[in-house]
Amino acid sequence: MAARGVVAMTAPGSDPLADESAPGRTFVARGRWRAVAVDGALTIAIVVGLLAFGSSGRRDGPSTTDGSRTPRIALFIAGTLGDKSFNDSAARGIVAARKRWNLRARVVEGGYDPTRWEASFTDLVDSGDFDVVVAGTFTMVPMVQKLSGRYPSMRFILYDAAVDHATCRCSNVYSVLFRQSEGAYLAGWLATRLAGDSRHVGVIGAMQIPVIDDFIVGFTAGAKAADGKVDVTRQYVNSFKDPAAAKEIAKAVFAEGATVLFQAAGASGQGIIEAAAEAHRYVIGVDSDQYAVYALSDPLAARYIATSVIKDVDVALERAIGADLGHRLAYGSADSIGLAEGGISLARSSDAMRHASPALLAELDTIQRRIVARDIVVPSVFGAVAR
Repeated sequence: MAARGVVAMTAPGSDPLADESAPGRTFVARGRWRAVAVDGALTIAIVVGLLAFGSSGRRDGPSTTDGSRTPRIALFIAGTLGDKSFNDSAARGIVAARKRWNLRARVVEGGYDPTRWEASFTDLVDSGDFDVVVAGTFTMVPMVQKLSGRYPSMRFILYDAAVDHATCRCSNVYSVLFRQSEGAYLAGWLATRLAGDSRHVGVIGAMQIPVIDDFIVGFTAGAKAADGKVDVTRQYVNSFKDPAAAKEIAKAVFAEGATVLFQAAGASGQGIIEAAAEAHRYVIGVDSDQYAVYALSDPLAARYIATSVIKDVDVALERAIGADLGHRLAYGSADSIGLAEGGISLARSSDAMRHASPALLAELDTIQRRIVARDIVVPSVFGAVAR
């Protein structure tokens, strides 16, 4: 009997998980699963049929050196790949882990209809095809709390959010949080320096939710620390996936006089970057090194990406999976990572940073050291987070 809910739709004989060294990418649409290969460019295979994982709904994977089976990993994304930011970073972490430890892995795209996420996530967990399920952001917390108690033998890795251990049986859940306000503080400082005499910068968030507001609070504090008279304009797109609307908002903020923008807007940020390039203004990216991403696909736009506040989701997930393999991952607990742990950083690959004055770079280095030493306490919407 096929596993309930999770089926791979690929050409006969081309199931990407048939090769244990290849991870799979799955897209959830109207309750159906479309599997495609995930490796580097995340190539999509032709969808033509239904396959299951076998008569028992389970497969044995490769073994570790101690004889135990290597865990089968699934990443569930509440959204889709291709945002050139947060979701793509999570997928890179799974691909890196697969390559490093020769794992079976699958990336599942839940799409942008939140009413379908719980059923799709439940089917994924219930299938029996995976030992470790990875999910991210606050939207997935209720589902992880619910299912971790229902499936105590499974292990869950939750990133960019944490379960409430006081209200759930979550001893099989490891959470990792990011102190993104620390990186945003550096970005705000840099934005004010780049703005110069205009003394006007802006920040555009995807939605008014705590994790986005944490970026905004940190950015504003850093900008004001660099120059108490700087004007910081704040706006929201009200969507993670509307580049067109984001572009119009960015154009309006530039028209108001802002000369540098920071975007914390997911896929919507692509529109903000486009607006910055057209206005010949600097923009600061988020989550991934967006200069490096755009340098390959849109070099003209890349010229205007001054830096990015990198949230190393990929590194955090690769490390967590490695710790799981070594039976060292602290399930039942949460970690907080920021500048001190290397989980947050300010990218320096761009033309703007390469050509920045030694004095400006020294300023940024000093500010970062003071944050790490706690000489500067960066405000956060989450309050004080233990390190």
